[in-house]
Amino acid sequence: MSKIGGKPVTIKEGVKVAIHQGTVRVEGPKGSLQFVLPKEIAAKLVEGRIEVSQSRKTEDRKIRALFGLTRAMIANMVEGVSLGFEKRLELSGVGYRAQVQGNDLVISVGFSHPVKIVPAEGIKFAVEENNIIVSGIDKTLVGNTAAVIRAIKPPEPYKGKGIKYKDERIRRKVGKAAKALGVK
Repeated sequence: MSKIGGKPVTIKEGVKVAIHQGTVRVEGPKGSLQFVLPKEIAAKLVEGRIEVSQSRKTEDRKIRALFGLTRAMIANMVEGVSLGFEKRLELSGVGYRAQVQGNDLVISVGFSHPVKIVPAEGIKFAVEENNIIVSGIDKTLVGNTAAVIRAIKPPEPYKGKGIKYKDERIRRKVGKAAKALGVK
């Protein structure tokens, strides 16, 4: 049995949860989300908490994995509609910049043309100095959007130029030894 799957999800104040025919719908001050439960997993409301359980006890690895995943997805939905999620990316490089035009994000990172990113529904972009902030209520969508932005120009290990997550550490490599010694 999953340690994560066994923990109940506490419902925060101002959040409404409805479970109907295998679908969990969560509504809060920031918006609403829904998740379709796998057929082997059941969820029920008990005294201001959501309890996730397996419909039948089994040793099947797939069902055990879905058990913990389902609980984590529901917990992320409850947190997302009440607080929201955000990912911060950092631009490092001479001439690298980002700006928001309308809802779109336009990034200049040394290509012949600027890269324009249109946000998915529920995603907002903000730019502060050389930092890009991706925010929204769906944790998966925020993370995937941040990964798409990072993939435009991932940080390289020699000079560290590129787009990286705010807390990411880049393993730096030493350049050619012959150049450092001055040998031709």
